[in-house]
Amino acid sequence: ARRDSPSVTLEGAQDFERSPGEHVMKAGRPSPNLRCLSRGINMSGQHLESITIRPAARADATVLGSYGAALMSLHNNWDPARFIPAGPTTPDKYASWLASQVVREDVVVLVAEDRNSIIGYVYGALEGADYMALRGPAGVLHDIFVDPQRRREGVGRRLLKQAITRLAEKGAPRIVLSTAYKNKGAQALFDRMGFRATMVEMTKDFR
Repeated sequence: ARRDSPSVTLEGAQDFERSPGEHVMKAGRPSPNLRCLSRGINMSGQHLESITIRPAARADATVLGSYGAALMSLHNNWDPARFIPAGPTTPDKYASWLASQVVREDVVVLVAEDRNSIIGYVYGALEGADYMALRGPAGVLHDIFVDPQRRREGVGRRLLKQAITRLAEKGAPRIVLSTAYKNKGAQALFDRMGFRATMVEMTKDFR
């Protein structure tokens, strides 16, 4: 998820703007910023049997581009001074970006699908040492998203678990991600999945 070249944003962004309390994990490229939208976990199993997690294909790009745009808009609503807004072309740009990523061996893009409908996705990649971030090679999680109508079903957790497994299989010695400061729900999910806090971003604005 690069910002505006390609960007992350969604046609359905207005749905998220109406519910700013939703938990969203943030991620973007080039620096590891994880975006994830999830309202928590309800492992009731009501829909789990019909949900599959599979590698994304180029044909999924339009849906994923719109999902990514929603995340961008939500973060901008949280802190407009820090997070750039989505534009009218953001869904298409992000769709194009993800379409270019799904064929790469060092990238993991997975979708959650239920009855031929995509209800969420996760995007991560193997990256080399980043000396500015003071870290060695890692699998970097950039995006996680679950459709607003399908939260509290454990979909986000399943996507995250599969992404971690696949990045580890590709040789990642660790997984890193970043979350928005206000995204306490996402941070709780990451904590339950075994992540620990290691960095805190701080911002000072001049205008």
